[in-house]
This record gives sequence, structure tokens and C-alpha cells, in this order.
Amino acid sequence: MNNAGYQAKKLTQLALPVLVAQVTQTMMGFIDTVMAGRVSAVDMAAVAVGTSLWLPAILFIQGILLVFTPVFSEHHGANKMSAIPPLMFQAAYIAIIGAIAVMLFLASSSFILNFMVLEPQLYLLTTGYVHYLLWGAPAFLLYQVLRGCSEGISHTMPPMIIGFVGLAVNIPANYIFIYGKFGMPALGGAGCGIATALVFWAMFISMFIYMFIDKTFKQLQPFKRIFKPKLIKMWRMTKLGLPVALALFFEVSLFAVIALFIAPLGSEVVASHQIAMNFSSIVFMLPLSIGIAVSIRVGYYLGKEQPETSALVAKVGLIIALLLALVTAVITVLFRHEIALLYNDNQDVINLAGSLMLLAGLYQISDSIQVVTSGALRGYKDTKSAFYISLFSYWFIGMSLGYTLAYTDWLTAPMGAHGFWIGLIAGLTTAAILFAGRLIYIQNNLSRYELIE
Repeated sequence: MNNAGYQAKKLTQLALPVLVAQVTQTMMGFIDTVMAGRVSAVDMAAVAVGTSLWLPAILFIQGILLVFTPVFSEHHGANKMSAIPPLMFQAAYIAIIGAIAVMLFLASSSFILNFMVLEPQLYLLTTGYVHYLLWGAPAFLLYQVLRGCSEGISHTMPPMIIGFVGLAVNIPANYIFIYGKFGMPALGGAGCGIATALVFWAMFISMFIYMFIDKTFKQLQPFKRIFKPKLIKMWRMTKLGLPVALALFFEVSLFAVIALFIAPLGSEVVASHQIAMNFSSIVFMLPLSIGIAVSIRVGYYLGKEQPETSALVAKVGLIIALLLALVTAVITVLFRHEIALLYNDNQDVINLAGSLMLLAGLYQISDSIQVVTSGALRGYKDTKSAFYISLFSYWFIGMSLGYTLAYTDWLTAPMGAHGFWIGLIAGLTTAAILFAGRLIYIQNNLSRYELIE
């Protein structure tokens, strides 16, 4: 039974646990922002600027690891479960190497911050936040490996459960280190870095234990033996994942660089931008979860050598994501000021954040299209297109237009933060059109894909 209704049901069953896992992970950022904001707008801004440094770096490595999930799924569809544990170990070795690189980058982040025009207190808080958080990088990336393996065999429930473990650690850890409880110093926004690192380790350890003892993984036996690093296989998977990593980096770094460009405009503007961006990232979890489910199901049916069903899965996933985007866009526009008030009670911050969220509501449809179609392309193992489309859309279109509108009078009077958000809309819309076109081309010219052993 492979009709549209059945595929919609299966996608929903896969996507809901993924959604909860993604939301709980994003809610940690929401909690960090809110709890730091209760100290001051400067502390909130420190979390925003610090996130702009560590998030693109660590998501770049995660982008390489993302390609393993549909590959795991293909083996699942082809009933070749024994090929999954060796691949999982190669992914873990890539994650460890990537974690070392991320830690070295974050350890030297003060050199980058020195080139920015930041208020002295904002500089100190941001540096502390990043230096504390870097110790969680290995746990974050190894967790992504285990999560990808679990989701690749269509077992999306464990990451959802582990997400609640992360939340359970995040709130008390923030309380202790931000406000200085139980004998700890009050670190303000910088304390979020310690809390986040502890959360990453708690999630990795919990996921490892879950996979070790849960009966669902007995057939897979992921830890029955240790597989040595195989450089050729690691390089092959890295080459396959590198375009995805670069595409993800281009997208995330666009948001990060915008935050850095906005920083000189003052803490209130940064805080307003962070509110709009943080809420948008929560809403983004809806189409992202659909995109992840689509990549899993596309890979699964390719493993079964059913390309027509893979195409149907992508179509159904796109329809679901668009319907959800219409709902979330209306909610964002109608309740923008009430949402902003959840983050901060500074009226100037609330007003500016509300106006930015009007623009955030506009790009949700384009964002949904681009994330679902790019997810489907990962399922087809078409990764190179992601690099070119993302570079062109996010930087040549989004950033250039955003900076022009924000800081120059070439097209209109300088618009500040609003200019960058208009650039985001243009960049995401361009990406949506190009990804959709590429997906149609791949589906019409599909040849049998080789399973990666």
C-alpha cells in the first residue's frame, strides 16, 4: 500500500517524534535566551552573539554527518542491517575529528570578537559563554551519530525521549550557573555555556545507554564490536557530506553573520533580532521534521528499488509542510507582540521584535519548501547541488541584498535590522525555487543508486 494517504500517515508517524526532539533542542535555546534576558538585555545579547560563533562551526560538522541517515535508511530498506554498525563507527570517527576542530576554533574565538565593535560587558560575557560551551562539542556530535543511526532505521522515538532529558538538565543548570545558586558564582549569560555543555553530555550518554539496552536495537547490535577507522570509507562519506555541510554552513552562517552585523546597532536591537530569530527557529522545526522524515523515507524506498514511491513521498511531504507553514505564518503575524513579551519586558525591544516578526511570518512558506526539497535530495544522495544553490541563494542574494538595505542608501534609506530580514526572505525564496527545480530534474533522470557499504 503506497498511496498518498499511506505515505502521509507514515511521514507523520516518523516526523512527530523528530519534531518533538527538534523542538526540545530548540527550546533549550529559547530557555537560554529567556533566562539570560531576565538578567539584562546585555546578557541576552551575549548568548545571541556567542551562538553566532559556535552554531555555524558545529553545524558544519553535523552537516557531514547528516548524509549517514539516508544511507542507514537505504540499508534498512534493502534489509542489510549488518552494514549499518561499521558505517556508524566511521561516522563516529568523523565526529571526533570534527569536534577537535570545533573546539580549537571556539578556543580562539576571542580573536574574532576583538575585531567586532562590542560593548566591554558584552565582549566579556560572550567570550565566557563560548569558552564554557566548547567542552560540549564532542558530546553533541557523537549524539548526532547515534541519533542518525536510530532515525535511519525509522526508530525516531529515542531522540524524542532524549530531548526531554536535555530539557530536564538545561533548566536547573541554567538556574545554577546564570544566577549563582548552590555556591556557584553568578555568571549571567556566560553561565548558559556551562549549562549547554552539560546538556550535550547528558544527551549523548543517555542515547548511548538507550541503544545499548533497548530491544529494538538487538537486531542491529551497534556496539557488539568496535570497528577500526577506514580512511577510504571516511573520506568517501566526508566527500558525500561536505556539500551538505557547506550548504548548512552557508545557511546558518548567513543568520550568524547578520547577528554580528547587527551587534554594533546596540544591545536592544540585538535582543529584538534574537527574539524574532529564536521564535522563527522554533517554528522552523515543523518543516525541518518533515524534511528529515522525507529524507529517511526516500532513502528507504530507494533501498527497496521503488523510485516512484520515493517521488510520491517527496510530494506528500511538501504538501504537508506547506499547509503547516500557512498556519504558523498566521499565528506569527497575529500574536507577534504577545510572543515577544515572553522573552523580554523592555517595551522598545518588544516593539522592534514585533515588527521583525511580521517579516518572519512572510518567509515561512519559502523556508518550508527549501527544507523539504533539500531533505528529499539528501535521500537521493544528490548533495552537490545543495552547495551551489545555498551559496548563490543565501550569500549572493540574501546577504548582499540584506546588507545593501540595512546599511546603504543605494536602494532606499538604511533600514537597519529590517533590511537584513528582507534579504533573508529573498534568499530563502530563491533557494526554494532552485531546490524544487533540482528535485524535479533528479526524479525525472533517476538511475539506480549504489548502496554504500
